[in-house]
Amino acid sequence: MKKIIKMIAVFYSFLYIEYMITQRKNKLKKLLSEWPPGAIYTQVYLTSRGYSGNLVKAYRRNHWIESIGTGAYRRFNDQIDWIGGLYAIQNQLKMPIHAGGKTALELQGYSHYARNENSSVFLFGPNGKKPPKWFMSYDWGVKIIYKSTGVLPFNLKESFTEYRHHQLEVRISAPERAIMEILYLVPLLQGFDEAFKLMEMLTSLRPGLLQKLLEGCQSYKVKRLFLYMAEKISYPWFRQLELRHIDLGRGNREVVKNGRFDKRYLITVPKEYSS
Repeated sequence: MKKIIKMIAVFYSFLYIEYMITQRKNKLKKLLSEWPPGAIYTQVYLTSRGYSGNLVKAYRRNHWIESIGTGAYRRFNDQIDWIGGLYAIQNQLKMPIHAGGKTALELQGYSHYARNENSSVFLFGPNGKKPPKWFMSYDWGVKIIYKSTGVLPFNLKESFTEYRHHQLEVRISAPERAIMEILYLVPLLQGFDEAFKLMEMLTSLRPGLLQKLLEGCQSYKVKRLFLYMAEKISYPWFRQLELRHIDLGRGNREVVKNGRFDKRYLITVPKEYSS
């Protein structure tokens, strides 16, 4: 009788092991089938989906996935770029970091120059927020420039748009916000001349959104530069702005060295733009 009981126990143990193996295989199959090409998955996200650290280690040992840094993974031999990393930052880690400035304009087809795949990528986030170490340390094939700043309000949803890259969607700056982020970087990380040429391409900006951004902007330099360029180009939407509600501050601002002083906006601009 004891022998029969032992055989039954062994049999059910075998069935349980087979069941667990099947469950693990199904779990792995589900994970890989739902993993978008080019996407980065974080351990935080995987844990929330029921994939423990030990299970992820097993997947790594068997070359189903591979690490790109502490707490971040890609499918084995998958082709990835910085957008896949930003996708994880926004959608899994829920961090308010976005692609902005010249990068956002380039992604939306606004660029005075042909896009260089090796050019810099500009990311922005609120004061005190930083991208994860794995993102900043990984070699994406481009230079990542991240600026933590409160120069523009983050609560204006209409100042952002979604950019689709294959199966991934990431949040980037709308043109109205992007051009102000560009002006924020003048002159240290962005040349005046290119900023002006990019501004010349923005013929259909939304004056209502511009008004909100300008009123909420914390940089007098950005506001003065934006209004100076918009007025010089003579955009129709410039006449719809209510300048009396935009605080331009006091005192002079030297935007460029050895330039010419503009008395209306109290900024120094390149001489070739002052006529």
